[in-house]
This record gives sequence, structure tokens and C-alpha cells, in this order.
Amino acid sequence: MRTILCTLLLGAAACAHAADKLKVLIVDGQNNHKWEITTPVLKNALESSGAFAVEVSTTPPKGSPKEAWHAWKPMFSDYAAVVSNYNGEPWPQNVRDVFTKYVADGGGFVSIHAANNSFPEWKEYNDMIGVGGWGGRNEKSGPWLYVKDGKLFRDTVAGNGGAHGPQHEFIVEIQNPDHPITRGLPKRWLHAKDELYSKLRGPAENVDVLTTAVSDLTAVSEPNNMVLGYHKGRVFHTTLGHADYSMLDRGFYTLLQRGTEWAATGSVERTAAVPADFPTETAVSVVKLEGHPKQEAPKPKTK
Repeated sequence: MRTILCTLLLGAAACAHAADKLKVLIVDGQNNHKWEITTPVLKNALESSGAFAVEVSTTPPKGSPKEAWHAWKPMFSDYAAVVSNYNGEPWPQNVRDVFTKYVADGGGFVSIHAANNSFPEWKEYNDMIGVGGWGGRNEKSGPWLYVKDGKLFRDTVAGNGGAHGPQHEFIVEIQNPDHPITRGLPKRWLHAKDELYSKLRGPAENVDVLTTAVSDLTAVSEPNNMVLGYHKGRVFHTTLGHADYSMLDRGFYTLLQRGTEWAATGSVERTAAVPADFPTETAVSVVKLEGHPKQEAPKPKTK
């Protein structure tokens, strides 16, 4: 019936094109960042590529009764990939179990920025993202993952997991130019003002570090775009994207599009073209999103 109705309203070609898009679910609802502002940017970043059809599932707000959580039952298996813009209260165990099975069975997962702060006690989730920050993470959570002198280190030194200095523009540098997500991109480019995550800790297994940035705190190259395998599933993990002004960056748009397609399919074909306005090593490239209530970047503190 849906196919017939679609054909009548839009025509066969339009329906075929719509059906060909990869279905993606964004999960939000709690975050120590402004998810109400950033989720629309993530949705636009994906849909503007023409490769994705995006829906959003918003969790109950913080402090909601159990009844509200019982009613939240996202159908992960309906989607080729799930994008997390969530950092908040633990999901109910039944939702955790369904999500773990979804990824293990071959579903795609994309972790955005503070989503790697989430669920420090959820073992399977930490296996999926490889490394995370805050939430009580420390050396017991796993090694600190970083790149130095071109080599990947899993440092077991004691210390808390998760840190960043003041927001600033910084150079993103490719570590693996042969991966489908980074293939054809410039070796280095300037990323918009953002939090540069460092000292991330976790199991750090099955991690392929795609790009890094030299931390203002640690002076080593900290991972900011990674891919992982979790059983049959694929995970794209980016630490970029603190705010909308961080996401409204052509480099971020490109990596999110490519990373989501790779997580969903294992390849990058629909989003492989390198945009003409991709940032350079000396200039940020800002995406103009009409009608978006822009979040202002914090001003430097003065004495």
C-alpha cells in the first residue's frame, strides 16, 4: 500500500530514489551539550548528502519516571546506522541488550563527541567505542590511546580519562589515508573551533585511528576520528562536534557523511566526492545552514 501511495503521489522514479537512501536514526534527549541545537545540524549534514533518510528518537528527559523509560523502545533494527548524540542517564537494560545485539549482528553505529562520555559502566558499549572520557574513567578502564612519532601507543600510566583545554581551531591530520572514510582527503586541514579531546581511555581494541590532532594539553596526537569492529558491526567514532559551530564545518560534514555510510555498508561510494569547499590547512570552511539558530562560541576570558 505504501509503495502504491508513494508512486501515485511522487512518481516511480522519486519513490525508487527515496527507497534507495540509507535509513539512519539519531538518538538524543540528554547531553551535557546542547543537543536541541546540534541534532538539527547532524540531520542536515547527513540528509544534504542525498544518501540518507534520517529520523530522530528522543529519550525521556533527565529524572523521568520508569514508566517514561519503559515507553521508549527505539527499533534499531529498522535502520542501517544509529548515530548517538546522547550523553546522560543509563538506558534501560532491555534497550541496552537490543542495541548491543543490533551492532553485534551487523548494524552501524556512529558516536558523536560527548557520546563517548556515556555509559562508563556498560562494557559492551565501551568495547564498541574503544576509548571514552570522563564518567569516572581511569587506568582501570583501559589504556590511554594516542599517536606519537607516527606510532600508536596504548599507555597504561595511571590517570583520569578525558580532558580538553579551551576551545580553539586546530589542525586535523590523517593517520590512515587508505581507509575509505579518509581516502582522497587532504593530509591536514584546519577544523573549526571545538574541544580537542585528550587522554581518552578504554579497552582500545580493534581500533583503527583515522585522524588525530596535537593536544594543547598533552603535546601528542590525540585520536579524533576512529573506526572499530564489534563482532559483525562497524563503528565510526568522532570526538569532534562540541557545538553547532564545531559541526558547521565542511570537514566535519564530510567525515560524518562518509563515516555513517561506512558504518552502514562497509564502503564509501555515495559520499565519496571531496567537496570543492573542503577546508585547507590555513582556512576553515563553514557550512551555511539557513534558518539555524546559531549557537555563539564562548568569548576568551579576560583578566
